[in-house]
Amino acid sequence: MNAAPRLWKELCESADFVCYENRLGAFPIFVGYIKTLTETDVLERSILGCLSDNPNASFEELFQLIPVAEKEICEDWKRTQDKVYRGYVAIQYGQDSQQWLLINAAATKGRSVAIPEVEFTVEGPKEGFVESLDTNLNLIRQRVPYPDLRIKELTVGSISKSRIAVVYIKGITNEQYLNTCIQRIEDVRFDQITDSTLLQQMIEDNSNSIFPQTIGTERPDYVAWAVSSGQICILKDGSPTAVFVPVNLWLFFITYEDYYLPWIIASVLRMIRMCSVLFSVYASPLYVAVITYHGQGISNVFLPTIVSSRINVPFPPVVEVLIMELVIELLREAGARLPTKIGQTIGIVGGIVLGTAAVEAALTSNFLLIIVALSALASFTTPVFRMSATIRVLRFPFIFAAQIWGLLGIVICTLALVAHLLRLTSLGMPYLVPVYPFRKSDLYDTVIRPPYSKFHHRFSFFRSPSPVRFDRKKAAAKKDIDE
Repeated sequence: MNAAPRLWKELCESADFVCYENRLGAFPIFVGYIKTLTETDVLERSILGCLSDNPNASFEELFQLIPVAEKEICEDWKRTQDKVYRGYVAIQYGQDSQQWLLINAAATKGRSVAIPEVEFTVEGPKEGFVESLDTNLNLIRQRVPYPDLRIKELTVGSISKSRIAVVYIKGITNEQYLNTCIQRIEDVRFDQITDSTLLQQMIEDNSNSIFPQTIGTERPDYVAWAVSSGQICILKDGSPTAVFVPVNLWLFFITYEDYYLPWIIASVLRMIRMCSVLFSVYASPLYVAVITYHGQGISNVFLPTIVSSRINVPFPPVVEVLIMELVIELLREAGARLPTKIGQTIGIVGGIVLGTAAVEAALTSNFLLIIVALSALASFTTPVFRMSATIRVLRFPFIFAAQIWGLLGIVICTLALVAHLLRLTSLGMPYLVPVYPFRKSDLYDTVIRPPYSKFHHRFSFFRSPSPVRFDRKKAAAKKDIDE
């Protein structure tokens, strides 16, 4: 270590940095690398072996002789240092040389491609993204073997030096959206980017909104569909989540499994999903409003049941609802944070025990227990987790408004929500498009999933330079199977 070049002294302070001095030739050759990041086979066979066999080779000759594809000659010490921290081996001739030969010998350690953990599907491929950026790009390339597929690499984070890949198809992706996306990533000023979900929040149009303006996925087939539709995919080395933009509200209620099912079945499931979201948001607030202010509107069929279930409950409806909602959230958080086996037990047993005990102790009514349980189940139907969390939080302002103003409060909250959504954008694209601004031609593949014969044009709100997928007149000559 004492013989290391002067510029290498800072690297030598780390215990896992190795500075090897080769004196077989006429002048000393220094080899520096971080052993925890370097592949031993590549180092010993391709680099050190080549040095031993050619001790008198010049700098340029050694560059040609080392049998590694990724290598370069660098004259910038800062870049050399960054490369060493990424698993590269640096070679310097003599103590005072200002040139370094950099050879990629990075060790590829990590889990292999496996089934997606979050977006599991019955139909379709079972491969999911992993933490290796190169592996993830390989999965996308396999599904989009198209010459115009472009990948632009960026580096973000003053400490983490995170590799970011922006994936798009030239000629299909709108240049304005692409430039905006790249500019926002380059403008990020943060020291540690540990996951793509952090980057999601930093490039959104409105970071103060509870509604997500990007969609994360761990499915390569979903990303392949998105980029072929004109969207932009963002991946980060070390993260199994790919992010794509721009998006609208309706994409959050679409699962890619819809495209593997017959279009009628997929459409029914999609409508159930959207109705479930409305039920999850409005069920508890409507209960509070009706019981507190609008009891005369309850049907005589349900009135005896509701009165008998609430006769011994000492709390007003709003307190009763808040208690049950908080219990559900506690069970959900406990089940998510505990180990898998224990979490499942807590969720099932805790729900049954607490629900039964709450009714027997007259802390809540049977009727409300059913409503809250159904609301919780309905919120789970949302395919994207971030939107599911948004729906969970959204219920509470509606509950408080229903307690203060009754049904009028629910209407006021709804108007405020719609006004917020009307102002929201994703990379400048309106969040409620194609409903607002209204575009009749783009209404397909929103509430229903149409047959593939209707996918002859890409969505116009993605502003693709190539809006046509296929010639529908030629396709009409041979009917699709699903028509």
